Parts: sequence; structure tokens; C-alpha cells
Amino acid sequence: MAELLLDAVSQSYGTRQIIADLSFTLASGEIGCLLGPSGCGKTTALRCISGFEPIQSGEIRIDAEVVSRPGVMQAAEKRRVGMVFQDYALFPHLTVTQNISFGLHKGSSQSNQARVTELLQLVGLEQHAHQFPHQLSGGQQQRVALARALAPRPRLILMDEPFSNLDVELRERLSIEVRNILKREATTALIVTHDQNEAFSLADWVGVMHQGRIQQWDTPYNLYHKPANRFVADFVGQGTLLTGQVINAHQVRTELGELDGSIPLDCNPQGCHDCARDCHVDVLLRPDDIVHDDDSPLQAEVENKAFRGAEFLYTLKLPSGQRALSLVPSHHNHAIGERIGIKLAADHVVVFR
Repeated sequence: MAELLLDAVSQSYGTRQIIADLSFTLASGEIGCLLGPSGCGKTTALRCISGFEPIQSGEIRIDAEVVSRPGVMQAAEKRRVGMVFQDYALFPHLTVTQNISFGLHKGSSQSNQARVTELLQLVGLEQHAHQFPHQLSGGQQQRVALARALAPRPRLILMDEPFSNLDVELRERLSIEVRNILKREATTALIVTHDQNEAFSLADWVGVMHQGRIQQWDTPYNLYHKPANRFVADFVGQGTLLTGQVINAHQVRTELGELDGSIPLDCNPQGCHDCARDCHVDVLLRPDDIVHDDDSPLQAEVENKAFRGAEFLYTLKLPSGQRALSLVPSHHNHAIGERIGIKLAADHVVVFR
């Protein structure tokens, strides 16, 4: 049975629709993420799931129990949903132990203390049990907030931009730690973020949102390599669109060479079956699809470059004037204006009309 199910959920503020026909399923023990730019509706979706907002249409179920539908709204405190806020919302006058135990109203004092001890070990804060929030780093405060949400063993954990106040290096490390903690607790969780690196390192499933709708609900791998539309292709990862020409249902020709794969049948309004040959498309190429090869007869001019330590991200000007991105090992340090050999190394085809 799915732990969390949204079925065609919509919500508006006045005449402005915030989320529209939101549908996805998150099975027990899975981690999901709503990913999108500011204002796309992802936080409103989280508030509807938690019970802070009613919904205008559709249905929300947790453990097969209907918690929201038009005219029905189970109180937030009865949903057994844990919430981790962007600003952590820790009680400044309580110690780490007292913050974690705050939501433990049921059970004996002995069992509650055992649960707090278990969570302190789980989040690696045993040595900080008697400290106050202001004595902790941002990452430690975040782990306290997570432990407090986990303490009463909720059916579901919701996290709203949980790492936005942290620096990049800590954010990346903590997102992996949080995933491991949630998996060890076998807790179903839904995270909201605008950061794709967080989404990819944390979640089993990611829903890319735009203007209140989920554009694609998929694994991180498929979002990057098999985006459903141009918005997903542009929002997730880096890449360029090169003009291509369909040869047949399994091949498309580009300036860099031919690509083999399954050509979708939606590359024009009538479908590519009506123009199996000579149908013009845009082909998505990621920076790792174009590799540097000194022996390649195909040359491109280095127009810009960004040093990333182990790699350079080159912006290349192709003979036709089109531009492409390429990740190149950093010991290949070429000057702007220099021409370098490249070749196509893509193993699948992503095209848009």
C-alpha cells in the first residue's frame, strides 16, 4: 500500500491557481522530492499534505487513509506527519535532548529516553546532548530538527528547503547523511527544494514542477538523461540543443554525427511517423555527450571555459556557428580561441520538435 498518494490535487489563492492536478505516489520507505523554481507551487503542495492548507479538488491519502479532499480536512496533528522547517524551528531555551523529546507525549519516561538516546546516536550528536541550539553549527541544528521530527515515529516526514541556510559543501554532505538516516529509520519522506543536487542525492523519485504542475515524476537518472519536455531538459542539468534531422525511426543526424536510438513520435504536431525522413528536430546533448579527442577530424573553437578542478567545462563553437558544452579533464587546458578535436559519445537520443 502506498504511504503517500496525491490524486489530481489542486489549490488556489483567490483567483490564482497555485497547484493544478498534482498526482504522484510515494511507496512506504521511499524518499520523494518536489523540485522546481521559486513560485512553482512546491511549498503549497507540502502545506496541503501536512494539513496546513485545504485543497479545492482531488484527494490526498496517507496509508490508504483519506486526509484531504474537498470538504474533508483531517487536522494536522492527527496525520502523524513530521515536519522539518527551513529555519529548523528549534526551541532556543531547550537542550538538544529536550528538543528531540518534545514531541514524545506517549509512552513511559524510560521508553522515551531510550528513543532519544537512539536518535542521538542515529544523527551523531551524542556528545552534544546537553548543549543548546545556539552552541551548535547549522548542520548540527538541522540534524536535531530531523531527530525531533523522527522521534514520535511519524508515518511521513516532510522537509521544506532543509539545507538552504547552509554552505554548498555542508549542504552536499548533509544531504547524503539525511538520506542514510531516513533509510535506516525506513521513513517515508517528501522534500521540497529548488536545488537539483539536493534532489538527486536525497531522493528515490523526483517531481519537476513548473507553474503548479508536475512536468515529470521520475528517477534522477531519467530526469537527466530522458527529460520529458524542454522545461525539464533545461531545468535539470546543463546541456545544449543542436539542430538535427531524422533519418528514420531509429536514427537522427546532427552536425557532430549520427545518433542511434528510438526517436519519439511527437517531434511535430502530426508525429514523426508522418515525416520519418527529413523531419527537423532539436537534439539534447549534455556536456558529457561530447568528448575531447585530439585525433578527431571534427574541430570546434573554444569560446569560453570554466575550471572545475578535475574538469573544464568548455563552451565550444561548432563549424556551423552552433554552440555546445563539453566536459574535458583539466589536464587538457586549452586557450580561448584554440580549436580542439571533439567527437560524439552520446549513447541515447533525446529530441524535441
